[in-house]
Amino acid sequence: MSLRRNPISKSSRVRLGITIGDPVGIGPEVIVKALKDPSLNLEADFFIIGDKWILDKYDIQNSLSSRISCRIVDLGNVNRRNFVFGKSKTDHGRASIEYLEQAIKMVYAAKLDCLVTGPISKQAINSAGFKWKGHSEYLAHSSRTKDFVMMLNNKYLRTSLVTTHLPLKDVARELSKDKIYRTIAITRKALKEWFGIRRPRIVVSGLNPHASDAGVIGCEENDKIIPAVAKARKNDRLIQGPLPADTAISKTIQGYFDCVICMYHDQALIPLKITEQKTGVNITLGLPFIRTSPLHGTAFDIAGQDRADPSSMKQAIRLALFCAKNKISKYLSKTPNHGKK
Repeated sequence: MSLRRNPISKSSRVRLGITIGDPVGIGPEVIVKALKDPSLNLEADFFIIGDKWILDKYDIQNSLSSRISCRIVDLGNVNRRNFVFGKSKTDHGRASIEYLEQAIKMVYAAKLDCLVTGPISKQAINSAGFKWKGHSEYLAHSSRTKDFVMMLNNKYLRTSLVTTHLPLKDVARELSKDKIYRTIAITRKALKEWFGIRRPRIVVSGLNPHASDAGVIGCEENDKIIPAVAKARKNDRLIQGPLPADTAISKTIQGYFDCVICMYHDQALIPLKITEQKTGVNITLGLPFIRTSPLHGTAFDIAGQDRADPSSMKQAIRLALFCAKNKISKYLSKTPNHGKK
């Protein structure tokens, strides 16, 4: 089934799924803590996809008040024998894959409007036979999405990445005019349709110091980035760049732009985590549905100790709800008979 035509909720009430991630990581803990926040009850129905036995360790039934609509989709797939938080195994990797697969089935069946994914262990899922690098690649494959973009957000900064998990020595080779242009185009579309920004202001960063100083420090700006920006500006003159990365990022933080297009992973992650790590969220653009995740890993070293901070998970839920409401509103506005008897 193609998700391109997947129907979404015809009401203002959002159906949000949350996978718990690796069952021995901090995912279950931060989910329960996040859902205690009364501000998250934004006309939403929550579906936690995982193992109820794990969630009961955080007393989920008594932790959530009657104000919130929450259902546990219990797969019961965790071996209770010798279970220890923070000690991930192949079986736990397999369980986290099964949570994700169940969530996708629910999206296919139009039972969810958006998805928040808890952190997984790449080592555990790979040992369980999961061949993709992570959530984003799997979700793109399952929805037959050719081009997707990793966007990272906090309350100060919004960044989209042209390349993601690559050694630095490979970045320049992987950059291309088409890849940069597609990143700009996918980001622009999402800012309009999911973030509700009617005329998004996008700035593109350079790759080299000082954006190469007109070709003195590297050739990638002249050969790849400038042509991509020129092509994008044919559709939208608000798109600017390439600017030196430090200038592009600082101006975005100051509010001159809505998003900066970064060329590689750390170009985006370092300023994001310096400005505000707790509110960091990853959102995958280009998918036919909304998917967010907290900007932290499984944190096995503190799992099960009631020490995990739920701030990033809260923000991931808030962002998913915000984008889903914008998407639903846009869908309803295009439905000719909506509201007619």
